[in-house]
Amino acid sequence: MNLPVDFIFSQSSLQDYVDCRRRFLLRYVLRLSWPANVTEPEAERERFLHLGNIFHRMIQQHNLGIPAEILGEGLSGDLQRWWDNYLQYPTADLPGMRRAEVLVSAPLADYRLEAKYDLLAMDPGNHALIVDWKTSRRHPSPKFLVDRLQSKVYPYLLVLTAQDVGFQGPILPEQIEMMYWFADYPQEPHRFSYSKEQYDADGETLMTLVDEIRSLEEQDFERTTETARCTYCPYKSLCGRGIGAGEYQAWDDEAEVDVAVDFDFDQIAEIEF
Repeated sequence: MNLPVDFIFSQSSLQDYVDCRRRFLLRYVLRLSWPANVTEPEAERERFLHLGNIFHRMIQQHNLGIPAEILGEGLSGDLQRWWDNYLQYPTADLPGMRRAEVLVSAPLADYRLEAKYDLLAMDPGNHALIVDWKTSRRHPSPKFLVDRLQSKVYPYLLVLTAQDVGFQGPILPEQIEMMYWFADYPQEPHRFSYSKEQYDADGETLMTLVDEIRSLEEQDFERTTETARCTYCPYKSLCGRGIGAGEYQAWDDEAEVDVAVDFDFDQIAEIEF
């Protein structure tokens, strides 16, 4: 596959490839927009995702110094509950130097790998905690999260871009932790330590995926054999895997591949080739 020279990999695109090669091809290479509902009713799913985006923006603004009482005015429903849980969660043990919504980019083979961190919390000793805020309705297992590409890409990329995001000098993998915090399960975060062994393994995994993608012809990007993954895929009807949308109540918003993020490239801390 001759990818464009400016092709950008992310945890979302790599997860798509691992889950379904055809979806990766359609979404990220051919950039095909397919007008199909993912759930029924689709408006409920869109509302839920919209509230999640608002919640992330509120936390960003709070970390920029806007008072919580101002941000919390007029809230109700899911957003009120999430915000109350966020404010009650004990954050005193998080490193004091914090940056929200941090965009980073670094080379990966002949291309680029990028990520956006919800929150980076750092201390003067160059210890770092990557925090990812989750508004998912379900509380996934630690194994599910560890196996996701996000848990590989985020700490791996931070080692490469530490000095670009405010660290004084390089950072070692052992100085990094990652925490998933769930708005509906505020006292049950999943927190993982990183290591040099994991960093090396993640680098090898990412390079293997890129090399594999480059070696394939378009016809080799086959549909997944795990048809359950097609239930909430927007390309389901295009691939001949059914035409009806999945039920919203059964939609697993955490297991679904993340929607690609629209990056502002002027904000991305980048390592030059």
